Amino acid sequence: MFNLSRYFSTLSFILIVLAAGVLGPLYQKISLDQLQDLAESRNLAMAQVFRNTLQPQLAALISQTVGRDEAPRETTEAMRGLRASVHDLLHDTAVIRLRIYNRLGNIVFSTDAGEVGQSRLDSEGFRTAMRGATLSDLSHRDNFQALLGSSAEVAVLATFIPIHGLDKAVEGAFEIDLDVSPFVTQLHRSLWWVTAGIVAVFGALDMLQYLVVRRAQGILEDQEGRIKAARDTLEIQVAARTDELRRTNSQLEGEIADRRKAQSKLNYLAYHDPLTGLANRRCFIERLEKSLDDAKRREERLAVLFIDLDQFKQVNDSLGHGVGDELLVSVAARLSEHVRLMDMLARLGGDEFICLMEGVRGPNEVEVLAGEIIAAFETPFRLGDHELFLSASVGISLFPDDGESVLDLLRDADTAMYRAKLLGRGNFHFYTPEMTRDAQARIRMENLLRRALDNGELAVHLQPQIEASSGRLVGAEALVRWHSPELGEVMPMSFIPLAEDSGLIVGLGNWVLRETCRQIMSWQESGFDLSQVSVNLSVKQLERPEFIDTLTAILDETGLAPERLKLELTESVVMAMDNSFALLERLRELGVGLALDDFGTGYSSLSYLKLLPVQQLKIDRSFVEGIGCNAGDEAIVRTVIELAGRLGFEVVAEGVETTQQAEFLAGLGCEQLQGYLHGRAVAPAEFRARWLVAK
Repeated sequence: MFNLSRYFSTLSFILIVLAAGVLGPLYQKISLDQLQDLAESRNLAMAQVFRNTLQPQLAALISQTVGRDEAPRETTEAMRGLRASVHDLLHDTAVIRLRIYNRLGNIVFSTDAGEVGQSRLDSEGFRTAMRGATLSDLSHRDNFQALLGSSAEVAVLATFIPIHGLDKAVEGAFEIDLDVSPFVTQLHRSLWWVTAGIVAVFGALDMLQYLVVRRAQGILEDQEGRIKAARDTLEIQVAARTDELRRTNSQLEGEIADRRKAQSKLNYLAYHDPLTGLANRRCFIERLEKSLDDAKRREERLAVLFIDLDQFKQVNDSLGHGVGDELLVSVAARLSEHVRLMDMLARLGGDEFICLMEGVRGPNEVEVLAGEIIAAFETPFRLGDHELFLSASVGISLFPDDGESVLDLLRDADTAMYRAKLLGRGNFHFYTPEMTRDAQARIRMENLLRRALDNGELAVHLQPQIEASSGRLVGAEALVRWHSPELGEVMPMSFIPLAEDSGLIVGLGNWVLRETCRQIMSWQESGFDLSQVSVNLSVKQLERPEFIDTLTAILDETGLAPERLKLELTESVVMAMDNSFALLERLRELGVGLALDDFGTGYSSLSYLKLLPVQQLKIDRSFVEGIGCNAGDEAIVRTVIELAGRLGFEVVAEGVETTQQAEFLAGLGCEQLQGYLHGRAVAPAEFRARWLVAK
């Protein structure tokens, strides 16, 4: 039955809300208009008082400042007299600020002396006043706290009023800011009372009609009950017979429909990605197998494009998997717009997509598609309140050039994609046989590096750090070297990035720390005392939660005092960590020294630099090499040393190879030098023999 009580209750509630929503804002608007008119009339009256009282001073002040670059001086007798007069006129009034503009838009007088000389030529109020009209603006501001001595928000009416000269021409403008906070407060209070009154009146009416309608509802329900009882008796008899006839058919039809629905869902899930709706790996492989058979029979070419998102992991880690899933759906939709109907787009899993391009006439066609895919990421993805910027790396393999099987084409496209990533984000690259050889060489080097520590193939060499003013040895930097029986001498630039990518850098870095500390203590026992040693750290080491405990254990195990160990970090390492400041503070509390390595080549954010608890900056060798031949490098070196001095940082210059470089750096106040001029990184025995004699 139709529920009258519910209907009228809902309708009444809606009417109450509408009435309050209309009458309240209407009352507020009318009151605000009256408030603004009243406040504006007060400002006009105050402006007239200024004209009548200070006309000669105002005319002289405005005329004297037109065309002058310099603001009127506060120290002049005329200005002091004018400010005293204005102060007396504003005493015990609600005016909190007065500005006087000349016709060029410059502030020639203000109750805030710091504003004199500023330009407000682009102010709408000033332009309106210069046209001979008056403009008022009611706003809420909190920048008058210093004037009022209060932290409360202030409602202000700013009125711009023209100043006319003797010939009735507009010579300037007043801006009078009036504090209307008490009126606004009273207005808000009245608005609440009006709203409460409306709600109370309509509430009483609602209750009255509810009682009447409820009584009528009871009468109707009683009549409906009698009719329903008779109707139900008849319907039960009819339904019993009908159900008996339909039961058998409905059961059979329901089972068939459920089976078809389940089968359809299973078939869909077997060949489609449940998140994006694209084809899945199984579907793509089957389609690629069929396409390869057709291409071989027709002697056609096809291409496989492996697509990997560059920054998806950061989005997933920072914003959560929910946002990550939404982003993948958006990426799939955008990629679909750039793939021809005859091609196939699939999601392999995670942030990896793959595309099949059939009927390829040449590499140029594939380049066009790859370029469209990369261009699809130029526009940011907007997901709710998030605006996300992504790029993609695309690897391309061709049939029959790069392979004739599904496995070969997928592997080659994946290899080409990683080469595209090495070139920088947002690139594509075709597969070449050299990539496979490079990948095999990389795998071989990684396997050899895993055994290098156990086989004693790694060694710590030390490069001296010299005091620039005296040439005295003050420290050394520990650098790892690898002599492989299979590969020979392996350059650090080759195996350190490999260790970073493979995760071996954690074990390698801890070994270098322990071996360096052990070597320094061994020298100390033999009579050769090195005051401080520097060790480079990887972001992988710092990200391990047990790093502080590991470092403490190494210091305790070797007996090296923490202040004799200095850890070097690059700017990119610091910026890549979420809790870098907290971790560096813990290292400082432990007593270990901290140095910022390769300064100037990374982020070089001064806002971070002033907060980092480091004691030393190391100028990168790329800047030192330009000393004597590149004025730009010399300027950078000079700036870094001066900046470090003002921030209280010690400076070490790397890559010092000539006497000219050393003298230039020493002249600028660089404390320490490191480079081939004073020695290469050598084995501990050679280092001790060289510098023990020097001491």
